[in-house]
Amino acid sequence: MKQILHTETNQQKAVAHPLLFSALALLLFFAVSCAKEASTTSNSLQDNMLMNKTSMLIPGDMLTNYSGLQATTLWELQQARAATARYRDIKNAVKDGYADIDVVRENMGYHFLKMDNLDATFDFRKPEILVYNKMENGSMQLVAVEYAVPIPLSPNNAPAGFTGNNDVWKYDTDFNLWLLHAWVWYHNPDGVFNPTNPLIHVH
Repeated sequence: MKQILHTETNQQKAVAHPLLFSALALLLFFAVSCAKEASTTSNSLQDNMLMNKTSMLIPGDMLTNYSGLQATTLWELQQARAATARYRDIKNAVKDGYADIDVVRENMGYHFLKMDNLDATFDFRKPEILVYNKMENGSMQLVAVEYAVPIPLSPNNAPAGFTGNNDVWKYDTDFNLWLLHAWVWYHNPDGVFNPTNPLIHVH
């Protein structure tokens, strides 16, 4: 009886081992599949984040409408656009130190100055002034960035500015500043560096 029971146990074991192996193999398969799926999802999310991050650096419809710019100049404008993207929400601009200086100009807009940026250094990623236009519903739309260098800090020559000869620095004796607009957030048919924009009408 014991021998028979022992034989039956061996047979059961013989049957159980393949079943156990199959179960383990199946679990392993699902584990690997889930890991691959998680990895793929993670990679997909990383790719999407990268695309979103770099999409600001790819010339938008507006930037590609500006002709006659060197590739380096266009890249610098893209960088200026990316660096100021968060200021499309004016609350972020105010939080970061940009203050309304009560300069409102037709074909320009409302000017907000960051005093900490006002020095002799030109950095296209750190504009001294942000230019907004007030929409009919009262919200503020970022339309341009503006660079300012005190004339006494560069008395004889305009600051270096962007690469190439397209930028138009204005010698403004009213404010005692060299000024340069860059219309990176709203198309200007007169050129990206033109001081005024005929499409901007102050409300």
